[in-house]
Amino acid sequence: MNTPIYDFIRNYAASDILRCHMPGHKGRIIAPEIDTAPDITEISGADSLFEADGIIAESERNMSQLYGTAETAYSAGGSTLCIQAMLALMKQENRRIFAVRNVHRAFLNAAALLDLDVEWLVPHYDGGILSGKIIAEDVEKELKSCNTPACLYVTSPDYTGRTADIKALAEICHRCGAKLLVDNAHGAHLAFLGENIHPIFLGADLCCDSAHKMLPALTGGAMLHCGSEEYCGRLKQAMSLFASTSPSYLIMASLDLCNRYIAEKIRKDTAENEQLLKELRRCLSGTFSFADGEPFHITIKAAESGFCGTDLSDKLRENGVECEYADNELVILLMSPLCRSADYERLGSALEKAVAQCEKLSYSPLEFYLPKPKKAMSIRQAVFAPSENIPVEKAEGRICGVVKVHCPPAIPIAVSGEIITDEYINIFKRYGISDVNVVK
Repeated sequence: MNTPIYDFIRNYAASDILRCHMPGHKGRIIAPEIDTAPDITEISGADSLFEADGIIAESERNMSQLYGTAETAYSAGGSTLCIQAMLALMKQENRRIFAVRNVHRAFLNAAALLDLDVEWLVPHYDGGILSGKIIAEDVEKELKSCNTPACLYVTSPDYTGRTADIKALAEICHRCGAKLLVDNAHGAHLAFLGENIHPIFLGADLCCDSAHKMLPALTGGAMLHCGSEEYCGRLKQAMSLFASTSPSYLIMASLDLCNRYIAEKIRKDTAENEQLLKELRRCLSGTFSFADGEPFHITIKAAESGFCGTDLSDKLRENGVECEYADNELVILLMSPLCRSADYERLGSALEKAVAQCEKLSYSPLEFYLPKPKKAMSIRQAVFAPSENIPVEKAEGRICGVVKVHCPPAIPIAVSGEIITDEYINIFKRYGISDVNVVK
């Protein structure tokens, strides 16, 4: 597959032209480890991301063809920019926002910026705030009771790799005249598994992918997809409300090169990795319990397996493996189609060594539920109100201000504008959060 963006910046970097334009490094080496030659701006022939009609538009059409979308737009601002754009489009249509609660905090920030009210759908949690089952009947009940245009916002795969029944949710939304928006940041590879389970293929109206999470792209590379002609031509306008007017050409070039990788290699790589992942889980099934989900998320139910997740993570680090995430309950290991058999051999060996070094614990199932939210003000009011950081022990009865949760996983416990109860405080403590931001 052709790579017009990458070809342009490579040829420009190889030329002897005097760079009387941004960036200030002028393509000269500022450190041996950093090659600035391909780093350019919107010069003649380089196109412009939000007004694309040249090499960027060509590359985006390549990506759209590979994913089978009506239109795909590049983001050099990660899935965060794509989430902002999706919600901006919903605000333009004056839609009521229903969202499943385990959103990324980027969703809350976008809601604050756009002054959106959000009606929360609480999933049936499984072991903590990261993951839960979305009950289709509950969604349909809420949407049917809504007498105004609406949309449903879902994170799938969630942080543990669990996928929602996107096909069923899309059918419900469309029966009810609603739109389905999917945060598919962890699922850019899902279109290229043995079975295509990408949200757009399954009927989502809008969807964001973080290419850098699962594909060979630079951090910040993402895509916003739409599934029908209705949103074609509108994606860039919404994205430009929040994005830099000087997006990174290096990031865009890495997305361009992803097209070649997808076209030429990804299906073979995903097939090989799916077999390796299946074998790894089989070999370790007597030691660990694994959470269900898409194959490239290896989510170990550490506590259920008799281990403290953070202890297991520490021992893995000592044995040369760094986890994506760990808490007392879970350890998440994130693989990709670019992994090879040697990677799984190393991981399997490290897990066996870590188990031998960890203290075995007895396990008592931990009940988890999220208390019914008590809203005191809107998300926007709370985020922009005068605020202060206080110890979590002193937060009972206070109104949550800016959400402060670590990334990863960046999933909120109390949401901006909600009253913090003793139940929330216990959950904060469980996740090692010692202070919270509250409205003064």
